[in-house]
Amino acid sequence: MQDTRLSGSVDDGMPAHFRRVVSFHPRGGRLNDVQRRAFEAHGARWFRESADLAGPADLVALFDRSAPLVVEIGSGMGESTAAMAAARPEINLIAVEVYKPGVAQTLHHAARAGVDNLRVVRGDAVQVLTDLIAPASLAEAWMFFPDPWPKTKHLKRRLFTAEFAALVASRLSRGGVFRAATDWAPYAEQMLAVGSGGKHLRNAHPGWAPRPDFRPRTRFERRGLADGRDIHDLEFLRR
Repeated sequence: MQDTRLSGSVDDGMPAHFRRVVSFHPRGGRLNDVQRRAFEAHGARWFRESADLAGPADLVALFDRSAPLVVEIGSGMGESTAAMAAARPEINLIAVEVYKPGVAQTLHHAARAGVDNLRVVRGDAVQVLTDLIAPASLAEAWMFFPDPWPKTKHLKRRLFTAEFAALVASRLSRGGVFRAATDWAPYAEQMLAVGSGGKHLRNAHPGWAPRPDFRPRTRFERRGLADGRDIHDLEFLRR
Protein backbone atom coordinates (compact mmCIF):
# COMPACT_ATOMS: atom_id res chain seq x y z
CA MET A 1 0.00 0.00 0.00
CA GLN A 2 1.57 3.21 -1.12
CA ASP A 3 0.19 6.71 -0.56
CA THR A 4 0.45 9.03 -3.54
CA ARG A 5 -1.67 11.83 -4.92
CA LEU A 6 -4.70 11.19 -7.04
CA SER A 7 -4.96 13.12 -10.27
CA GLY A 8 -8.62 13.87 -10.76
CA SER A 9 -8.04 14.88 -14.40
CA VAL A 10 -7.11 11.40 -15.60
CA ASP A 11 -9.82 9.12 -16.99
CA ASP A 12 -8.94 5.86 -15.28
CA GLY A 13 -11.95 3.91 -16.50
CA MET A 14 -13.70 3.85 -13.13
CA PRO A 15 -17.43 4.41 -12.69
CA ALA A 16 -18.07 7.99 -11.57
CA HIS A 17 -18.99 7.00 -8.00
CA PHE A 18 -15.81 4.95 -7.76
CA ARG A 19 -13.48 7.76 -8.82
CA ARG A 20 -13.01 10.53 -6.29
CA VAL A 21 -10.21 12.65 -4.89
CA VAL A 22 -8.71 11.07 -1.78
CA SER A 23 -5.38 11.35 0.00
CA PHE A 24 -3.98 8.30 -1.83
CA HIS A 25 -4.65 6.22 -4.86
CA PRO A 26 -3.93 2.54 -5.38
CA ARG A 27 -1.68 1.09 -8.03
CA GLY A 28 -3.26 0.11 -11.29
CA GLY A 29 -5.71 1.76 -13.60
CA ARG A 30 -8.65 0.85 -15.71
CA LEU A 31 -11.28 -1.73 -14.93
CA ASN A 32 -11.85 -4.46 -17.46
CA ASP A 33 -15.38 -5.31 -18.59
CA VAL A 34 -15.84 -8.06 -15.99
CA GLN A 35 -14.72 -5.77 -13.19
CA ARG A 36 -16.87 -2.88 -14.36
CA ARG A 37 -19.98 -5.06 -14.58
CA ALA A 38 -19.28 -6.51 -11.13
CA PHE A 39 -18.97 -3.07 -9.60
CA GLU A 40 -22.09 -1.77 -11.29
CA ALA A 41 -24.09 -4.83 -10.20
CA HIS A 42 -22.82 -5.22 -6.62
CA GLY A 43 -20.99 -2.07 -5.59
CA ALA A 44 -23.98 -0.40 -3.98
CA ARG A 45 -24.44 -3.30 -1.54
CA TRP A 46 -20.95 -4.70 -1.01
CA PHE A 47 -18.56 -1.78 -1.53
CA ARG A 48 -17.73 1.29 0.57
CA GLU A 49 -15.12 4.04 0.31
CA SER A 50 -13.42 4.49 3.66
CA ALA A 51 -13.78 8.24 3.18
CA ASP A 52 -17.57 7.85 3.15
CA LEU A 53 -17.72 6.02 6.50
CA ALA A 54 -17.81 7.76 9.86
CA GLY A 55 -15.98 5.95 12.59
CA PRO A 56 -16.34 3.79 14.38
CA ALA A 57 -18.50 2.43 11.55
CA ASP A 58 -21.94 0.92 12.23
CA LEU A 59 -20.99 -2.57 11.16
CA VAL A 60 -24.30 -4.16 12.09
CA ALA A 61 -25.97 -1.82 9.61
CA LEU A 62 -23.21 -2.48 7.05
CA PHE A 63 -23.91 -6.21 7.10
CA ASP A 64 -27.58 -6.17 8.11
CA ARG A 65 -26.74 -8.57 10.92
CA SER A 66 -24.60 -9.01 14.01
CA ALA A 67 -21.80 -11.58 13.75
CA PRO A 68 -18.12 -11.93 14.71
CA LEU A 69 -16.16 -9.36 12.75
CA VAL A 70 -13.01 -10.16 10.75
CA VAL A 71 -10.84 -7.72 8.76
CA GLU A 72 -8.57 -8.85 5.95
CA ILE A 73 -5.76 -6.39 5.31
CA GLY A 74 -4.85 -6.25 1.64
CA SER A 75 -7.27 -8.60 -0.11
CA GLY A 76 -5.70 -8.20 -3.56
CA MET A 77 -7.83 -9.56 -6.40
CA GLY A 78 -10.15 -11.26 -3.95
CA GLU A 79 -10.42 -14.84 -5.21
CA SER A 80 -9.22 -16.31 -1.92
CA THR A 81 -11.14 -13.64 0.03
CA ALA A 82 -14.43 -14.76 -1.49
CA ALA A 83 -13.53 -18.41 -0.88
CA MET A 84 -12.74 -17.69 2.77
CA ALA A 85 -16.00 -15.79 3.21
CA ALA A 86 -17.84 -18.80 1.79
CA ALA A 87 -15.95 -21.16 4.10
CA ARG A 88 -16.74 -19.01 7.15
CA PRO A 89 -20.43 -18.04 6.79
CA GLU A 90 -20.64 -17.36 10.54
CA ILE A 91 -18.42 -14.25 10.28
CA ASN A 92 -18.78 -10.75 8.86
CA LEU A 93 -15.68 -10.18 6.71
CA ILE A 94 -14.37 -6.73 5.76
CA ALA A 95 -11.75 -6.81 3.01
CA VAL A 96 -9.56 -3.69 2.95
CA GLU A 97 -7.87 -2.97 -0.37
CA VAL A 98 -6.59 0.10 -2.22
CA TYR A 99 -6.08 -1.43 -5.67
CA LYS A 100 -9.07 -0.39 -7.79
CA PRO A 101 -9.30 -3.38 -10.15
CA GLY A 102 -8.72 -5.64 -7.13
CA VAL A 103 -11.74 -4.17 -5.36
CA ALA A 104 -13.95 -4.71 -8.40
CA GLN A 105 -12.55 -8.20 -9.03
CA THR A 106 -13.33 -9.11 -5.42
CA LEU A 107 -16.96 -8.16 -6.03
CA HIS A 108 -16.95 -10.43 -9.06
CA HIS A 109 -15.58 -13.38 -7.06
CA ALA A 110 -18.03 -12.74 -4.21
CA ALA A 111 -20.95 -12.84 -6.62
CA ARG A 112 -19.72 -16.06 -8.19
CA ALA A 113 -19.25 -17.63 -4.74
CA GLY A 114 -22.74 -16.55 -3.69
CA VAL A 115 -21.58 -14.93 -0.44
CA ASP A 116 -23.25 -12.02 1.33
CA ASN A 117 -21.05 -11.86 4.45
CA LEU A 118 -18.30 -9.91 2.67
CA ARG A 119 -17.91 -6.14 2.35
CA VAL A 120 -15.03 -4.44 0.54
CA VAL A 121 -13.67 -1.14 1.88
CA ARG A 122 -11.32 0.84 -0.33
CA GLY A 123 -8.82 2.68 1.80
CA ASP A 124 -5.54 2.59 3.64
CA ALA A 125 -5.44 -0.21 6.21
CA VAL A 126 -3.94 1.95 8.96
CA GLN A 127 -6.63 4.59 8.49
CA VAL A 128 -9.43 2.01 8.37
CA LEU A 129 -8.24 0.29 11.54
CA THR A 130 -7.61 3.56 13.34
CA ASP A 131 -10.75 5.46 12.39
CA LEU A 132 -13.42 2.94 11.44
CA ILE A 133 -12.85 -0.13 13.60
CA ALA A 134 -13.68 0.23 17.28
CA PRO A 135 -11.15 -0.99 19.85
CA ALA A 136 -11.59 -4.61 20.97
CA SER A 137 -14.23 -5.25 18.28
CA LEU A 138 -12.49 -7.77 16.01
CA ALA A 139 -12.64 -11.52 16.37
CA GLU A 140 -9.81 -11.91 13.85
CA ALA A 141 -7.50 -9.92 11.57
CA TRP A 142 -5.87 -11.45 8.51
CA MET A 143 -2.80 -10.34 6.58
CA PHE A 144 -1.97 -12.89 3.90
CA PHE A 145 1.00 -12.37 1.58
CA PRO A 146 1.60 -8.63 1.99
CA ASP A 147 4.13 -6.96 -0.28
CA PRO A 148 7.51 -8.13 1.10
CA TRP A 149 9.48 -5.13 -0.21
CA PRO A 150 12.57 -7.36 -0.59
CA LYS A 151 15.12 -4.64 -1.42
CA THR A 152 17.03 -3.32 1.58
CA LYS A 153 16.26 0.30 0.69
CA HIS A 154 12.53 -0.50 0.76
CA LEU A 155 12.36 -2.41 4.05
CA LYS A 156 10.83 0.60 5.80
CA ARG A 157 7.76 0.21 3.57
CA ARG A 158 6.81 -3.16 5.05
CA LEU A 159 3.47 -2.90 6.80
CA PHE A 160 4.01 -5.56 9.46
CA THR A 161 5.89 -3.51 12.05
CA ALA A 162 5.70 -3.32 15.82
CA GLU A 163 3.52 -0.21 15.56
CA PHE A 164 1.14 -1.87 13.13
CA ALA A 165 0.93 -5.05 15.20
CA ALA A 166 0.07 -2.94 18.24
CA LEU A 167 -2.69 -1.21 16.27
CA VAL A 168 -4.13 -4.53 15.15
CA ALA A 169 -3.92 -5.89 18.71
CA SER A 170 -5.83 -2.87 20.01
CA ARG A 171 -8.70 -3.69 17.64
CA LEU A 172 -8.84 -7.39 18.57
CA SER A 173 -11.04 -8.56 21.39
CA ARG A 174 -9.32 -10.46 24.18
CA GLY A 175 -8.40 -13.85 22.76
CA GLY A 176 -8.84 -12.54 19.20
CA VAL A 177 -6.59 -13.91 16.47
CA PHE A 178 -4.15 -12.14 14.14
CA ARG A 179 -3.28 -14.44 11.22
CA ALA A 180 -0.53 -13.77 8.69
CA ALA A 181 1.32 -15.60 5.96
CA THR A 182 4.24 -14.93 3.63
CA ASP A 183 6.53 -16.82 1.27
CA TRP A 184 9.42 -14.40 1.85
CA ALA A 185 11.63 -15.87 4.59
CA PRO A 186 13.21 -12.62 5.87
CA TYR A 187 9.77 -11.04 6.18
CA ALA A 188 8.48 -14.17 7.93
CA GLU A 189 11.24 -13.86 10.51
CA GLN A 190 10.38 -10.19 11.00
CA MET A 191 6.69 -11.04 11.47
CA LEU A 192 7.54 -13.78 13.95
CA ALA A 193 9.79 -11.50 15.98
CA VAL A 194 7.33 -8.59 15.95
CA GLY A 195 4.29 -10.67 16.80
CA SER A 196 6.05 -12.58 19.54
CA GLY A 197 7.93 -9.63 21.03
CA GLY A 198 5.13 -7.23 21.92
CA LYS A 199 3.16 -7.05 25.12
CA HIS A 200 -0.29 -7.33 23.53
CA LEU A 201 0.11 -10.45 21.36
CA ARG A 202 1.46 -13.93 21.96
CA ASN A 203 2.33 -16.65 19.49
CA ALA A 204 -0.30 -19.40 19.50
CA HIS A 205 2.36 -21.95 18.46
CA PRO A 206 6.01 -22.69 19.34
CA GLY A 207 6.99 -21.30 15.93
CA TRP A 208 5.18 -21.31 12.62
CA ALA A 209 1.46 -22.04 12.50
CA PRO A 210 -0.29 -24.57 10.28
CA ARG A 211 -2.15 -23.17 7.31
CA PRO A 212 -5.74 -22.49 8.37
CA ASP A 213 -8.18 -24.98 6.85
CA PHE A 214 -10.33 -22.17 5.48
CA ARG A 215 -7.48 -20.43 3.62
CA PRO A 216 -7.04 -21.70 0.06
CA ARG A 217 -3.69 -21.63 -1.63
CA THR A 218 -3.41 -18.19 -3.14
CA ARG A 219 -1.81 -17.18 -6.42
CA PHE A 220 1.13 -15.75 -4.47
CA GLU A 221 1.45 -18.98 -2.49
CA ARG A 222 1.46 -21.13 -5.61
CA ARG A 223 4.05 -18.85 -7.19
CA GLY A 224 6.24 -19.03 -4.11
CA LEU A 225 6.03 -22.82 -3.99
CA ALA A 226 6.88 -23.02 -7.70
CA ASP A 227 9.94 -20.89 -7.03
CA GLY A 228 11.03 -23.19 -4.22
CA ARG A 229 10.14 -20.90 -1.32
CA ASP A 230 8.61 -22.14 1.91
CA ILE A 231 5.26 -20.78 3.05
CA HIS A 232 5.19 -19.43 6.60
CA ASP A 233 1.90 -19.06 8.42
CA LEU A 234 1.66 -17.25 11.75
CA GLU A 235 -1.07 -17.06 14.37
CA PHE A 236 -0.99 -14.59 17.23
CA LEU A 237 -3.50 -14.26 20.06
CA ARG A 238 -4.55 -11.04 21.80
CA ARG A 239 -3.52 -11.24 25.43
